[in-house]
Amino acid sequence: MSAWTNQLRFAFQPVVNLATGSVAALEPLARPEDGEVDVLTCARRCPDLDAELAALAVRAAAEQDTLLPLHVNVFAGTVAQLPDLTSLGKAVRDAGRRPWEITLDLVGPFTRVPERELLAAVAGLRDEGYRICADGVGDGDLPLRLLGELTPDLVKLDRSLCARLERDPGRQAAVAAMRQLCERVGGLLAIEGVETERQYAAVREAGVQVAQGHLFAPPSRRVVTEVYVPAAHPPAASGRPVADRPPSGPPVAQFLQPAALLPMSASAGAVRSHLTGFPEVSGVLLVDADGVPVRAIDRDRFLLSLSGRYGHALYADRPALRLADRPRTVGADATAWQVLDMIADGERDRTGDDVAVVDERGRCIGVVHLADILRALTESRVEEAARLNPLTRLPGSDAVNGEVERWIAEGREFALSWLDVDGFKQVNDGAGFAAGDELIRAVGRTLAEVAAGEPASRVGHIGGDDFLVLAEPDGLEPFARALLDVGWSAGEMPVTLSLATVVCPPGSVTGHGPAAAALAPLKKAAKELPGASWVVGRPGAARTEVRRGASARVPEPPRAVASAEGAEAPEAGGGAPAGQEGVRARG
Repeated sequence: MSAWTNQLRFAFQPVVNLATGSVAALEPLARPEDGEVDVLTCARRCPDLDAELAALAVRAAAEQDTLLPLHVNVFAGTVAQLPDLTSLGKAVRDAGRRPWEITLDLVGPFTRVPERELLAAVAGLRDEGYRICADGVGDGDLPLRLLGELTPDLVKLDRSLCARLERDPGRQAAVAAMRQLCERVGGLLAIEGVETERQYAAVREAGVQVAQGHLFAPPSRRVVTEVYVPAAHPPAASGRPVADRPPSGPPVAQFLQPAALLPMSASAGAVRSHLTGFPEVSGVLLVDADGVPVRAIDRDRFLLSLSGRYGHALYADRPALRLADRPRTVGADATAWQVLDMIADGERDRTGDDVAVVDERGRCIGVVHLADILRALTESRVEEAARLNPLTRLPGSDAVNGEVERWIAEGREFALSWLDVDGFKQVNDGAGFAAGDELIRAVGRTLAEVAAGEPASRVGHIGGDDFLVLAEPDGLEPFARALLDVGWSAGEMPVTLSLATVVCPPGSVTGHGPAAAALAPLKKAAKELPGASWVVGRPGAARTEVRRGASARVPEPPRAVASAEGAEAPEAGGGAPAGQEGVRARG
């Protein structure tokens, strides 16, 4: 095998974290010196050769003296046939690396790969600590079902999806679907082939978190740690009121940076050599044999201790543990807000320390920097604030509509409601604009307060006196009690509110547009009831349910709407006896 290995060289392409603008990892790419030797084609047919190529990639990176994690390509068929990847494991150990510093990029074809063996092998590799990436998604033969079963830590989209992404709605929809899959399985979304700033803006807009391409840096024989990243575009608003801090927020994995790891037995002198040899490293984590952080060393405090009088003589040959702190750790599924809360509750002199991110077994997979967290959260809030209604500080219809689309894609049942003030023009004419504005603010505050107690709900202010509420069908009653069962006034003028709700089971609507269309006749029916009212229906059904409202003639909507209980509503144009309009349910 030495004949072709002597002719084989590797180039290294940076893997860029778009949230931080930094290099998150390196991908070694095999580059045969002799064009007549098609090593990759041979490796596809020979699992032993493919595993040896992966091992060579790790050894080549070790020669570069880099601390960055690695993305190592390996064919899916190789993993299925050689689940232990013995040669790769030996190379990782010989290079002083740990499995959790290696992401295995699973490359197709997948068609003839035995799925049971592949899934079992992936589970075993994960158990050792390796991270798993599904590579070339979007232009290969990886079934969506298998992709979901793999639950990859990273989904890497093929470069063909990046081409024309900024102007191709079909590609945009495909990328959005993959982003949603990643959110559900707890992975990150990556893409290859970012060549222009327009493509960069498009992938950021699509929610891609990790990228590769010549725009950042082309593959090179020497490791590149400085890459070109255009000015960042702030992420989209979350769709929740500013006063209601989202319980989720961006995932901490989005800000992951490589960690500098040394064994817990390392001496202070070894740590000092490491820090001075790698100026970009802000701290070192001392880990046990399993890769679990035991102590954390901050660069500035550590070097200051050694620089003092007799500092080097006192500490250099002694364990670095003496100058270390307890590590601050969060799980890989934590959010940026949780990291911020942990930092705020910690020691003040450690505010700027790195936070270690650990997997489910406590093994360190990277660190996050406070500056990256703060910048991303600030950008998110600035962008969100720009989309809020200036009167109520609630988001507009776009935020709620976007959430409706997500619920539809997830196959969730939801209730979309339209709330407004009865006779609002007369309120403004009779009580004045100032009183009308204060009424709208009060309604908006009430909506936000109720939404804060209903985590699944979203509220929005369309404009004027119109509001939207998205909630689970069982989560509507708190809104009705707070908005319909109380007295409202503008100045001294009594005011009532109307609420119309369309309950949409999975598959009943295809988007927020059809949901809004089904809601429109229900709003009209609610407005025709005197006093505070609430009308509920379903898309395409012939009956309505009146949950609040005095007896009145309730015209049947042009598109019939159904009661959840299936009870009859009065015929269109017909009257209803007192207390019997539609199906009446009191809160």
